[in-house]
Amino acid sequence: MDLHVATPPGWVSAVLDDFDVFLADHANCERKASAMAMGMIVKYPDRDEITAGLIDLAQEELQHFAEVHSLMRSRGAKLRRDEQDVYVAQLTKLARHGRDDRFLDRLLIASVVECRGAERFGLIAEHAQDQHIRDFYARLRKGELKHGHVFVDFALRYVDAKTVYARLERFMAAEAQIMLGLDFRAALH
Repeated sequence: MDLHVATPPGWVSAVLDDFDVFLADHANCERKASAMAMGMIVKYPDRDEITAGLIDLAQEELQHFAEVHSLMRSRGAKLRRDEQDVYVAQLTKLARHGRDDRFLDRLLIASVVECRGAERFGLIAEHAQDQHIRDFYARLRKGELKHGHVFVDFALRYVDAKTVYARLERFMAAEAQIMLGLDFRAALH
């Protein structure tokens, strides 16, 4: 899945200039991603074809949280109170109502968010000075890409491909506009 626009270089500078603040935001994003996957299981217990996959995803995201937290501790950085993620909030506003429509939209929004995260982790891996951080984010990038595809795969188990990909395209286009409208800050989104 190709993002419609690349993250501008100013984002990387904002992140690297205040990396410990970025790490705290990144940790919060991983925690929320884990909770979202578990929430999908609770909200859609009848979608048993994807329950095991959602459990795996939640565990992976929680493991990423633990790894980011460990990196933070090694740097003397602290967790921070979570702030509203304007990017995710704006994407979520685009989700339709109705149980089945919302199910599809939540999966596809998660896919888009994971793909943007993968792109941004790749930028950190490319531009960070510290080799450990470069390696860490190169590895996480691969996981985020996988997650982006997993969410689409989940959707395809319940909705026809034409509908899934048409809706995904709408979210990708909207995401580009949302992302370009955000200020650069030491945050994943």
